[in-house]
Amino acid sequence: MTLPTERDRTLSRRAAMAKARQSRRPSRLGRPAGAADGPDRAAEPDAGFPALLKDTWQQAVQAPDLASAVDVLLTLGGHVPADIQLRALDLEAETTLKVVAGRSWRDGSTTGPTGLPREHRPDDVAFLGEIGLDTSGRVVLRGPSRAPLATGTELVGGVLRMPWSAADLSAYERELAAATERERAAVADCRSWLHAAGAEGREQMLTDLTEAALRTAPFVLYAGERKYTNFRGPNNLTGKTLRPGHPDCALSSLAGVPLGLWSDGDVLLVVCLTLLVRSAGYARIEEANGTRLTPDHVALLLERTRLGYNAARPELPAVPAAPAPTVEALDTLAGRLAARRPEVGAARQLYREIHGPLMHKIERIAGPVKDEARRLEGELCARLGERLPVAGGTLAALGEQVRDAPHWLAAPHGAFATGLESLVHETVRAATEVFDADFAMSRGMRSLPALITALRAEDYATVAGWEIPHFFCCVVPSADAPRLFDGSARRLADTAWAISSRMQYNSWHFLVGNLPKTPEILARDHFVPPAIPDLGHYSDQHHNGHVAARVRFTVRSPQAVQVLGRPFGGFMDLRLLRCEGLPFDEQDLLAAHRTSAFVAGATSAAASLVAAGTDLEVTSFDSQWHWDTIAG
Repeated sequence: MTLPTERDRTLSRRAAMAKARQSRRPSRLGRPAGAADGPDRAAEPDAGFPALLKDTWQQAVQAPDLASAVDVLLTLGGHVPADIQLRALDLEAETTLKVVAGRSWRDGSTTGPTGLPREHRPDDVAFLGEIGLDTSGRVVLRGPSRAPLATGTELVGGVLRMPWSAADLSAYERELAAATERERAAVADCRSWLHAAGAEGREQMLTDLTEAALRTAPFVLYAGERKYTNFRGPNNLTGKTLRPGHPDCALSSLAGVPLGLWSDGDVLLVVCLTLLVRSAGYARIEEANGTRLTPDHVALLLERTRLGYNAARPELPAVPAAPAPTVEALDTLAGRLAARRPEVGAARQLYREIHGPLMHKIERIAGPVKDEARRLEGELCARLGERLPVAGGTLAALGEQVRDAPHWLAAPHGAFATGLESLVHETVRAATEVFDADFAMSRGMRSLPALITALRAEDYATVAGWEIPHFFCCVVPSADAPRLFDGSARRLADTAWAISSRMQYNSWHFLVGNLPKTPEILARDHFVPPAIPDLGHYSDQHHNGHVAARVRFTVRSPQAVQVLGRPFGGFMDLRLLRCEGLPFDEQDLLAAHRTSAFVAGATSAAASLVAAGTDLEVTSFDSQWHWDTIAG
C-alpha cells in the first residue's frame, strides 16, 4: 500500500476546491456550468502581466540612454510609481542603483535628473554590471562579486550593461558596508523585540499573521533573501493554496521553533507584518505589496501616514514621530496611528489607490468635494428623479426620502418585481451614463428574509452554507460598450454575466466575515469585508477575469448595510469600470461613494421592512436578465 504524499493531498484538495467552485457557479445562459466543450474565446498566452513586462523590456532596450532605461524599468513603462520598485531591491541591488544610477528611496531621488548615470569612456570602465527585469516584475541588478543575472534568474528579456568606474566601486564598497551594518543592527533589534515578547507572545503573533494571510487579498513581499507570498505558484504563506498549519507555510512552520533558529528573513517578516497590522489591521499589509520588509521601510510607511493624519485633523493633538526606527518606537507609533485612524475617517474620506501591476495599495486621504463631484451628483439625482419616486438635488436628500417612505421598495416598480430592484438598476444605469464608464455594477443579497431568519435564530451554519446563487450583481454596460468586443452584443452580454458572477462571489466571500467566529464561519473561506473605497489603475494584469473583461481603471465603493441593527460591512458596493481612456480620479470616487451610500441606505430600509414582516426577494439580475437586457 502506498501512502499519499503531501503533494497528492494538495492536488486532491485543489481538485475538490475546483469542483466546489464549479458547483457554486451559476448556470450560463441556461446551460449548466462546465457543460461547454471548451472556452468560447482563448486568451492570448501572454495576456495581462506577461505582455506588460515584455513591452516594458522593449521600451527599456529602445531607450536613448541608460538613465531613461532605468526609469522605464522602475516604473514598468509608466504603470507604477518608481518608489515601489526601489523599495523592493535587496541590499546589494539597492546600493548598486544608488551608486551607479543615482536612484534611492532614502533621499527621494526616485525619478528625474538627480544622479543620472554618467557616460563612461572605455578606459574609465572598471566593471560591467547588469540590470534586468524578472518575470515577477522586480528590477534585478548585478553588482561586483555577483553571478550574471541569467544564472538562476528568470528574466523577461536579456540584460542591459551598466558600466562602473573605479570611483563607483570605491563608493559602492563604502555604501554597502554602511548599509550592511544598518541592516545587521535592524535584524538584531527585531530579534531582541521578539525575544522580549516571550514564547507565548511570538506564538500569538504567528497565529494572528497566519489568519491575516488567510483573510487578505494576494500579496508578494520580500524579506532577507526570500520571497514570501500567498499568490499563485509555489506559495509559502497560508492562502488559497496552503491551509493554516501547512508545513510549507513560512509562518506555520515557525510555531514551536526556538527564536535562535529563525532566519533573518523570518524575523523581519514577523516583526514588520506585526507592526503593519497593528497600525491599521490586515489591509495595511497590501500597502507593502511588492516591496522588501525592513524596519526602515515600515518607518517610511508609518511616517507618511502620520504626516497625513496630522494634516487631516490639525485641531487634534499631533501624533508624535517615532524618535528612531527601532521596533519598540515603531510599535508605539503603530498603536497611536491605529487610535487616530477612526478620528481621521470620521472627518475625511479615506481611500486606497491601487497599482494593479504590483498589487500595491496606498492609503490616501481625500480632499474636499469640489465642483466636479457636485456636478456628477447633480446629474445622477436628475436621472434618478426621472426614474424613481424620489426628487432632490443631493443623494443624501434622495436617501432621506427613501428612509422616510420605504414601502415602495417591496412593491412592483417599472419592469421589476420590487422597488429595491428598480432602485439598484436605475442607480447603476445612471452611474454608467454620468461617470462615462464602460460598465457599472452593484451587488447584494437576494433574500433578506432568509438572512434575517437565520440571524434571529443565530443559525450561522446555514449562512455559511449559502452558495453564489444566493447573491446578485446588476451589471449595466454603456451604450457604446459593444465596441470593446468587436461590436458583438452577444459577447458583451456574456462578459457582463461573467462580471456579475464574479461579483456574486465577492458578496459570498465577504458576508460571513461579519458573523461571530463559530467553527462553521472559521472553516468557511472568506476575506475581511472591505470598509473604504479605492481607485484602481491598470487592474487588467493578474486576475484572469480582469484580463478577459479588460478591467483597466476602476472605482470600488463598498458600504455597510444595517440588518437587525447590526452593520454588515462590504454587504454591497458600487463599481465603475473603464476599459480604456483616462483613469478615474478622486472627485469621481467621492461622487461614487455618495452613490453607493444611497443604495446601501435603501437596502438598509428594505431590511427594516423585512424585519417588520414584509416579504422582499430579489429575482432579477440573473444570467437570463443580463442576456435579455444587453443582447436583446
